[in-house]
Amino acid sequence: MTAVEVDVRPSAVLDDAHVGDIRGALGTISVGDHATRTTPSAKLKTLLAIVGPGLIVMVGDNDAGAFSTYGQAGQNYGTRLLWTLLLLIPVLYVNQEMVLRLGAVTGVGHARLIMARFGRLWGTFEVIDLFLLNGLTIVTEFIGITLAASYLGVPKVVAVLFAAGVIIATAFTGSFRAFERVAMTFCAGSLLLIPLYLMAHPSGSQMMHGFTVPGLPGGAGSGGMAAVMLLVIGIVGTTVAPWQLFFQQSYVIDKRITPRFIKYEKADLWIGIAVVVLGAAALMGATAAAFAGTGAAGHFTDSAGLAHGVAAYAGHFAGALFAVALLDASIIGAFAVSLSSAYAIGDVLGMKHSLHRGVGQAKGFYALYAALICAAATIVLIPGSPLGLITEGVQVLAGVLLPAATVFLLMLCNDKAVLGPWVNSAKTNAFTSAVIAALVTLSIVLVASVMFPAITATQIIAIVAGCAAVAVTAVGWLGVRGIQGIRRHGRSGPSDADDSDGSAKADRMMWRMPPLAELAVPKITGARRIGLIALRGYLAVAMVMVVLKVVLMAVAH
Repeated sequence: MTAVEVDVRPSAVLDDAHVGDIRGALGTISVGDHATRTTPSAKLKTLLAIVGPGLIVMVGDNDAGAFSTYGQAGQNYGTRLLWTLLLLIPVLYVNQEMVLRLGAVTGVGHARLIMARFGRLWGTFEVIDLFLLNGLTIVTEFIGITLAASYLGVPKVVAVLFAAGVIIATAFTGSFRAFERVAMTFCAGSLLLIPLYLMAHPSGSQMMHGFTVPGLPGGAGSGGMAAVMLLVIGIVGTTVAPWQLFFQQSYVIDKRITPRFIKYEKADLWIGIAVVVLGAAALMGATAAAFAGTGAAGHFTDSAGLAHGVAAYAGHFAGALFAVALLDASIIGAFAVSLSSAYAIGDVLGMKHSLHRGVGQAKGFYALYAALICAAATIVLIPGSPLGLITEGVQVLAGVLLPAATVFLLMLCNDKAVLGPWVNSAKTNAFTSAVIAALVTLSIVLVASVMFPAITATQIIAIVAGCAAVAVTAVGWLGVRGIQGIRRHGRSGPSDADDSDGSAKADRMMWRMPPLAELAVPKITGARRIGLIALRGYLAVAMVMVVLKVVLMAVAH
């Protein structure tokens, strides 16, 4: 019996390698296994088999760019920006829960769904944004590899070639389980940040104050409030990045997770969120303690400078631990971001795209993956490449581009033809709309900070008050009009929050999206089109301003 037969009707799964047994790093679930998990032991075994997508996407987020961004926050502003991590927890969960639900229910990747439901133009915009941003992000991973290697005394060329070889060889095994086991090993390596934190022993009271008392340390360091806002958006961009949406949806599909196991995948996601926030806080706290009261405070250079500062404060072993953790984070980040692009392009172009396939069975998929890694490694090895500029800019660009990605995610999760009884609840819609409004508002503040470098915290609060109202109104109008257009044929089924028992729940667990060819193409209303064009135009302006600010900061240094 096949998975398609189990799910009652044909689904939209595009690659038949995405159908079959779940072969995770820590366990297997047969495609014909429909037993009810009632005992703690059975539930634990199921969770171990499912765990992976949520953990890898979250740990991959604490990559080389995250080390640079969180380390800069700790070195320049101490623990005063820790509060941003707590605010991002619900954003992380809601965004990634929506894409894991899309993956399990539809069997179709994020980019393909956008093209199918909103047209090739908008899908092309999203894929181009993803491809360019991911390419730059992979470069930052190799920058992290070179910085870690330099601290550890390993020649740059040797480190880059070895890391590229490991990253490519791991994917080229043709075994999903083998890839996931290697990736999970690197995820475990991220826990090195815990002993690093303990060795730096930052003040517990300062950490608590940083978490619980929001504030913008205006005037601290060079660049004033504009530099602070750039860093805050960088924290958003490195913690909640567009590539995560595309990666987790496709990885859930490739792991063959169906709606029956969504609750276990949600648990996997929470584990990943706990690990990423714990690691980010440990990194920010350790660097805050290491640079407090030193001449280097407020003068961030790069992750190698962070390693030396940690070593000067807590000893050479602590510095080496930081470098090894950076190397580990860079490799797992390169794994995830490269796969995100390869999955998306494979999904859109109709190529066979699965880690269950060998190289000979999915040549285009693996060629694209390897090309991204090789191109990034080459750029890093070219003398005179603007590596610092790329590192500073990529996280901020991710934060600026996130609103557009989240808008499409919200509309897809309210498309009844796509998710049927799994469409968003009213609460999820309200929260996500507020997140989009906050992200747009944050980018508006960034633009204002670039145009007026002497801007103060009071002025920023005034801008936020006005811009937030406009952003909420615009996003709410777009969302309501879009949802009304999608749901015009009737009321939606149970929401994603509905876990009622009985036959309705059983039917819901069996529901999969039909093949895309069987779905009626939704009409894009004039109001929605105007809203999308306005958002795209604004983000283009914001991107230009971000690039301008990063260049000016690089020149100033």
